[in-house]
Amino acid sequence: MNKGIFSCKLGNINLDGCIANASGPRCTSLEELQSLDNSKSPIVLSKSATLEFRKGNPLPRYRDNDLGSINSMGLPNNGIDYYLDITDKIDKPYFISVNGMTYEDTIEIISRIIERDQLVNGIEINLSCPNIIGKGQLGYDPIMMRKYLNGIFDKLNHIRFKLVVGVKLPPYFDFSQFEDISKVLMEFPIDFITCINSIGNGLIVDGEKESVLIKPKNGFGGIGGKYVKPTGLANVRKFYEIFKLNGSNIKIIGCGGIENGMDAFEYILCGAEIVHIGTEYYREGTKCFDRIENELKKIMERKRYTNLSEFRGNLKNI
Repeated sequence: MNKGIFSCKLGNINLDGCIANASGPRCTSLEELQSLDNSKSPIVLSKSATLEFRKGNPLPRYRDNDLGSINSMGLPNNGIDYYLDITDKIDKPYFISVNGMTYEDTIEIISRIIERDQLVNGIEINLSCPNIIGKGQLGYDPIMMRKYLNGIFDKLNHIRFKLVVGVKLPPYFDFSQFEDISKVLMEFPIDFITCINSIGNGLIVDGEKESVLIKPKNGFGGIGGKYVKPTGLANVRKFYEIFKLNGSNIKIIGCGGIENGMDAFEYILCGAEIVHIGTEYYREGTKCFDRIENELKKIMERKRYTNLSEFRGNLKNI
């Protein structure tokens, strides 16, 4: 592998790879996080951490098929202290996904991260979980999002070190949504956004059994995998265009339906700095990072690209 071919950057962190894990599958336990640490993923990103341990929604809560997946996990995780206590057991840049059940919980989680003083490299603030029963997605409310981020960055502005900070967003479908959300995001020193979380409250039906596939919420759940790739690409592209037009340095992480090297290439072509793998990582485990990276390398060689910056964002119109 040519050194530097996949070089990229999130905040103040230089990365040697561009194929990383998405928060969600296979990143809850220390064993799973150490497996990521030993993989080709350039970072280790944890499951979304709440203030306390959460069991999550009742089983079955995840199902897979050829086109993607449906889940209503309900944020099962070990609580923020667990993910902080294992920082010395991870060598790669370590990012914690943050998802307080309330604003106060989120501020407390960030306070605990700050107290550990540089043991965590970055956080991904989850504004987009669609599978908490009785909870709406903050990412669809620009007014509340602004208030939420104001409180978070007021806390972060007092720390002595540079914590890389990003937000994970739900999918948007109307151009006015992109404009409204971009205005909010560009008010804050955000290093990256992740586009997209699963498409919320979809329904996949088993016609033979005449039933839904998962138990929580009467079968409604977040849709991932190939189903969502066109929406993921659109979100990456639109935010890239808006940020470029406004001179914003916010980087974009592409996520949604990435199964092979061409999928990754297309996301980067649309403007993604790196990509996150969710459904395919759940299916295949850590070997997917090496396989997709090798496939991407072959595509770049065929097209005579020597690094990602030579084609990032260069999607052509016809």
